[in-house]
Amino acid sequence: MLDVIEESLHRWRVGLVDDDPSALRATARLLTVDGYDVSAFSSASEFLESLELGIPDVLLVDLRMPEVNGLELQAALNERKLFLPMIFMSAYASVASSVQALRGGAIDFLEKPYDRATLIAALERAIELASRERKSTSMRAELVRSWRTLTRREQEVCRWVVKGLLNKQIAAAIGTGEKTVKVHRARAMTKMHADSVASLVRMVDALEELPSAIAPGGEHQRAG
Repeated sequence: MLDVIEESLHRWRVGLVDDDPSALRATARLLTVDGYDVSAFSSASEFLESLELGIPDVLLVDLRMPEVNGLELQAALNERKLFLPMIFMSAYASVASSVQALRGGAIDFLEKPYDRATLIAALERAIELASRERKSTSMRAELVRSWRTLTRREQEVCRWVVKGLLNKQIAAAIGTGEKTVKVHRARAMTKMHADSVASLVRMVDALEELPSAIAPGGEHQRAG
């Protein structure tokens, strides 16, 4: 419920990049009136320099710009591992450039001039994607935090549990008693908020995709 309230109060940040001053002002004004938090930039370079101050939720970018064009900006963001939901706009888009943009991860490609309904519909699709990614990122962060509350022994027991081993088999594998394994297993399930072995398996599978986040050896962990 709290997530729903926070989502409704969140003012979505839109990065707008267009070298046409009049188009930039008009689009920024339109989106601001519609409740978006708009940051407008007259060049891709200007936008890239602004990233140190904050990253928008979605990005609306003109395709044809001097120096660094929209596709080059997209490539630069991908190189930085910043996969923002992007919407391209252009009055002179070719099929090849449209395909390249979509392959690079663009959500939509708008042909100028576009009307308000078309723009807002495209933004809503991009924001839906951004919202899903934000929730996924939050869930992964919470999962890592829970994992890091486990002792090394509890983590070790978890890894054996998800492989399908029984308590007595785990005890033999790690050189301890079956009762000790039961204690470690119960504590791990509680700390991970796992209500079943199946849910623990899903959690550990998700964590295995974040190896650096769950690598053993952190100061927060005890030998256990």
